[in-house]
Amino acid sequence: ALHAGFQEVEQELPGAEDLDGAARALMRLQDVYGLSVKGMANGLFQPASAGRPPLYSPSRRVSLSADDCFHVGKVAYDTGDYYHAIAWLEEAVSRFRLSYGSWNPEEERGSLEDALDHLAFSYFMAGNISRALTLSREFLHYDPSNQRVTRNVAKYEKLLVTGGDRVGGPLQRPNVTHLHNRDAYEELCQGLGAQVGLATGCRGPPTPRLAPSPRPLRPSRPQPAPEQPSRLHCSYETNGSPHLLLRPAKKETLRLQPYVVLYHDFVSDAEAETIKRLAGPWLQRSVVASGEKQQKAEYRISKSAWLKDTADPAVRALELRMAAVTGLDLRPPYAEYLQVVNYGLGGHYEPHFDHATSRESPLYRMKSGNRIATLSAVQAGGSTAFIHANFSVPVVKNAALFWWNLRRNGDGDGDTLHAGCPVLAGDKWVANKWIHEHGQEFRRPCSRDPQD
Repeated sequence: ALHAGFQEVEQELPGAEDLDGAARALMRLQDVYGLSVKGMANGLFQPASAGRPPLYSPSRRVSLSADDCFHVGKVAYDTGDYYHAIAWLEEAVSRFRLSYGSWNPEEERGSLEDALDHLAFSYFMAGNISRALTLSREFLHYDPSNQRVTRNVAKYEKLLVTGGDRVGGPLQRPNVTHLHNRDAYEELCQGLGAQVGLATGCRGPPTPRLAPSPRPLRPSRPQPAPEQPSRLHCSYETNGSPHLLLRPAKKETLRLQPYVVLYHDFVSDAEAETIKRLAGPWLQRSVVASGEKQQKAEYRISKSAWLKDTADPAVRALELRMAAVTGLDLRPPYAEYLQVVNYGLGGHYEPHFDHATSRESPLYRMKSGNRIATLSAVQAGGSTAFIHANFSVPVVKNAALFWWNLRRNGDGDGDTLHAGCPVLAGDKWVANKWIHEHGQEFRRPCSRDPQD
């Protein structure tokens, strides 16, 4: 009966992939937000840079165990990422030392010897032979009969005699080949820089932030200058729609190039909870386009589901409101179904375009052209960072963010390169509506200027 009961709930329990994913999420938060490993292990979201206040102060601090830190370090170790492995294994070693000799109730948990062994080899691979030798000698103090580590000690001693220690500056983070704007992305996610574009009279929290750029993001084009506040404003909009007559949309213009606007109080709490409830049973790991196929990728960590407007009156009401504020035709096949996305701790989506950049993209299978616009309603979570435009939009609960992906001539707008910053605490719920070119010819017509 116990075995049958376990099998029934087994699919709902976290597995090895979830555990390793949690470890990678902690390393992602460490990198993007510049967090201290020791602080994270103590339950604090404390930046590694001295003098900076905590990014988030939880009401109840939960510390990581020595084994937790060891597992994070081992996930990095197993992929040859010794930069992260050393930081987390050092923390694991210090915590194991404090509890050495105490009873270990779980056979498969790590130990001080395991952590010392992995940390020593990580330092060896990083070129710090002296540190590798010191840790290996400490290992032999606890397990003097281990022949492999004994041979390693002899090897390290010989390397030091022959000048094999290659210790230089601090160990560098591994290069990420697919993320060419990492510095700008991380600065925007951290919310560094002055606030810009705040119209007088706008209600709600400040929205756009501009990040400093010590180097050009794209060599071929200069950095965009901050736009004049007088051109950015708030307004009540009916857009000529009867759906907005009694309840006008609260529109805040954030940027003009690219054109980005925020609609405050776009979704009610009741609607948000209904959409989350409907999507919950259908959530699956999100995929990305890769040529003509779609596949999972580390640069997009989330779960998503698709809802038709017939799923519930709340979905239908939201779709009508989206059509009213955009003035676009959202009927199939001119727009995709509502995509509901959930990002857990560390969930993110690195810089990307919403529109297809290749004619081979699966988006063209809809036979309705490219994605002309994006409307994204957010419940809570990480900021949206526009990398080339050099600003980020912190989350405003139940608001909706709108922008045009394509220029009027049909070309993709390079300034819409954007990212979903990792979730630092709690989770993030987003409802995306992607609207296609076909069906919008008279709603957003081409201009007389072919370059527009």
